[in-house]
Amino acid sequence: MCAFVRMILAGCALLVVAAAGAPACAQSTSFVIGTADVVGNYHPLGRALCRIVNATRKDHGLRCRAEPTEGSVANIEGVLAGTLDAGLAQSDTQYHARTGGAPFADRPQPKLRALFTADRETFTLVTRQDANVTTFDDLRGKRVAVGARGSGTRATMEQLMKASGIAPGDFRSAVEMRFVDVDTALCDRRIDAFVFVGGHPNASIADASTECPVRIVGIAGPAVDGLLAAQPYYVKSEIPGGMYKGADAAQPSFGMAATLVVSADMPDAKAYAITKAVFEHFDDLRRLYPSLGVITKADAARSGVLPVHPGALKYFKEAGLD
Repeated sequence: MCAFVRMILAGCALLVVAAAGAPACAQSTSFVIGTADVVGNYHPLGRALCRIVNATRKDHGLRCRAEPTEGSVANIEGVLAGTLDAGLAQSDTQYHARTGGAPFADRPQPKLRALFTADRETFTLVTRQDANVTTFDDLRGKRVAVGARGSGTRATMEQLMKASGIAPGDFRSAVEMRFVDVDTALCDRRIDAFVFVGGHPNASIADASTECPVRIVGIAGPAVDGLLAAQPYYVKSEIPGGMYKGADAAQPSFGMAATLVVSADMPDAKAYAITKAVFEHFDDLRRLYPSLGVITKADAARSGVLPVHPGALKYFKEAGLD
C-alpha cells in the first residue's frame, strides 16, 4: 500500500489530533458530498473522494464528509437547496434536472454545474434463476424492486418502463425498497427481481449471488435502441461476466456517467481546490475505489451533460485537460 493511501486511512486520527491542537482547523470549512445507500457504489465513492480531500487538507482547509442519501435526485435537490455542497448524480438525472424533465417537471435548474465525472454506470437487472425472467418484458406479473424514490435507479427504471410500454400496474407489485435490503428480499422470495444503476462489482449483487442462484438479465432490443437514439446521455454498455457467482457470461445493457455536481454559486476557489486534490491523486482514488476501472483523467474531465464549474475548468486548463 502506497504511503499516500496509508496516510488517508490514518486520516481520521490525524484530523482529530489536528483539530485539538491547531487553530487552523477551527477556520476550515466543510464540504459535504451527497452519495446514496451505504451498500451501493456512490457511498464508497464519496468516502474515497473525501479521504483524498481530507488527506490534502493542509493545502485548502476543507474537511470533507460523505453523506448517505436516497441517491441522484435527492443529491441534486440537496445541492440546489444548499444542504449539500456536492452530490453524485447520474447523467440522465442531471439532464432532466437541467431541462425540467421528470422528476423535475416544470422546474428546470440552470444553476447546476459539474466538477468532474467520477464513475461509469450500467443499468442492471438481477433476478432469481427460478423466477423465469430472461428479458425485461418478462417482469410483467412479477414482484420488482424498482428503486427507492429519489434515486437515480428509480428515474432510469421509469424511463425504460416508458420506452418498453410497461406501467407499474403491469407488475404483480412495484416495490419501493432501500438497496441495502434487496439481496435478502430476493433470496427470501419477497421479490422476484431488482434493478440497479451503478458500477461493478457491487456488494449487494455479490451477496445475493452467494445466498441463492441469481441471473443477470441482458437489457437490449428496440426499447433500449430507442432510448439511445433519443437521449444524449445514454450509451451502450455491458456487465462483464465472471463478477458474480453463476453469472459467467457478459450481458448487454446501457449506461451513463456519474458526475460530482455542484451549484454555480459555489466559490471558484472551493471548486478548484476539490478538483485539484482529486486529480493530483487520481491513482490513489483508483486504489481506494477499484470500480473506477479504466476511467482516465481525460474521461473524468468531460462532464457530458452539465456546464463545467469555472473553478474546475481553471484546474483542467492548468493541467492540460481542457
